[in-house]
Amino acid sequence: MENTEKKASNFIEEFIDADLASGRTEKVHTRFPPEPNGYLHIGHAKALCIDFGIARKYGGLCNLRFDDTNPTKEDTEFVLAIQNDIHWLGYDWANLYYASDFFPRLYEIACDMIRRGVAYVDDQSAEEMRLNRGTLTTPGVNSPYRDRSVEENLDLFERMKNGEFPDGSRVLRAKIDMSAPNVLLRDPTMYRILRHHHHRTGDQWCIYPMYDFQHPIQDAIEGISHSLCSLEYEIHRPLYDWMVEQAGFTQHPPRQIEFARLNIANTVMSKRYLRRLVEEHYVAGWDDPRMPTLVAMRRRGYPAAAIRDFIERVGVAKADSVVENALLEHCVRESLGDIAPRAMAVLDPIKVTFVNWPDGQVDEVEMENHPDHPEMGARTLHFTKHAYIEREDFMEEPPKKFFRLAPGREVRLKGAYIIKCEDVVKDENGNVVELLCSVDLTSKSGCEGANRKVKGTLHWLSDMDARPIEVRLYDSILLPEAEGVEEEAPAEDGEEAAAPAKDFISRLNPDSLKVISSLAEPIICDAEVGAKFQFLRMGYFCKDPDSTAEKSVYNRTVSLKDSWAKASKA
Repeated sequence: MENTEKKASNFIEEFIDADLASGRTEKVHTRFPPEPNGYLHIGHAKALCIDFGIARKYGGLCNLRFDDTNPTKEDTEFVLAIQNDIHWLGYDWANLYYASDFFPRLYEIACDMIRRGVAYVDDQSAEEMRLNRGTLTTPGVNSPYRDRSVEENLDLFERMKNGEFPDGSRVLRAKIDMSAPNVLLRDPTMYRILRHHHHRTGDQWCIYPMYDFQHPIQDAIEGISHSLCSLEYEIHRPLYDWMVEQAGFTQHPPRQIEFARLNIANTVMSKRYLRRLVEEHYVAGWDDPRMPTLVAMRRRGYPAAAIRDFIERVGVAKADSVVENALLEHCVRESLGDIAPRAMAVLDPIKVTFVNWPDGQVDEVEMENHPDHPEMGARTLHFTKHAYIEREDFMEEPPKKFFRLAPGREVRLKGAYIIKCEDVVKDENGNVVELLCSVDLTSKSGCEGANRKVKGTLHWLSDMDARPIEVRLYDSILLPEAEGVEEEAPAEDGEEAAAPAKDFISRLNPDSLKVISSLAEPIICDAEVGAKFQFLRMGYFCKDPDSTAEKSVYNRTVSLKDSWAKASKA
């Protein structure tokens, strides 16, 4: 009870504090219940952090439960991936359950509900049931099979389980009220016939429980105190409570509390649509760094701490809203800024020759690995007659306030010398292909007499240190949505709400991935897969598993420009 003395920081905690104080709840016990039909995305991370975070704050427990009641889409691959994502985010579960573990008990509970006259077998087709359900303004019509005897319903339900009837020919329905204002209470389906190999139970079952039957009852079986879910399930709450009560769990029943989903601008937030991107090969896989899946964000270089920070900043609200991706990127920058060593890579190189540097002479340049962390040490680079800088750092006819390199202008090369552009070399088409520069030999950084100031400082690489790398630059996978596009209603059977109803394929950004050949210093190329660096002036990058001994591959995690920080200070 001492936890109730902690100040609640959101409405969920206010409910929990009240339940602990009243005795409705003795110990906080939550659960994270994904369906193993895809990889977790950033939207799931909000529910995950809330479920596990609430349990952690109150010294309680959080179960991981796989709601594997639809064998047509579920796979062990997704089970393992979800477990990896949870651990990556820094959480662990008290108990691991599968809905399929409870199929026998759920079946017995359904039989008991038949015996008590609150469930019946319906022979109507799906279309007939839809037409007879009514609308928001008109009541439904009772099924002609609603008043079957208990004995007949038990017999038919057992025969459904034994595989005597074709798929879709019969369902088990709860007997509630076909005139209820909440259409979900109009005799919802509890079981359907579905012959499909299950990833755990094989072909043992040919009937499977529906989400609105299985989910609340399993919450009660596990002793869940608070069933935390997203806002689209608010309308399901009366049915949730009805199922728990009818299943006989009247002592300390779970309380369902709904919170707003996480919606990020121009981001696909539905597993169904993400699965389409994968299966139709619009992306390279679930871990394609353009995807909003956690495995993709991990591959792109997002730290787990940044995800948790983002979720905390978004907060827990009762109303849906859209969050700008700039906030997520801001959190990533803040996290990486402290931990990522600095190094130099030239993404679009142009050659520089130092006309007054002696042939064959090599000078050593010491570079710090992190300006705020001297314990990270330093590394040695080399200054030679030939080097490379970014093509965009040179202009033949620069505008005002262009403080980089131009004919007759000086810049400092980071940690090295001041150089001056004396001339350029052009190809037959008039394009500049090489810069001829002089070096101020007295201007080496850190040396006596090197205090002369110039306005521009550039990153660079000597030909001695430059190694080839492949760089992958990412942009939003979706183009901005046109105004007036409606969103699709939440799906049935426990699936999450979908992405906008308009075919989102038409909104795919053709420039969401750009692959370029670049150059980088040895520390970048010799790093292990997953290593993160700030490429000076270019952004944060992470070494990709596609890297080989011959060529490193780096994904740009995020650029250095922080539009969120700038806007928040305005």
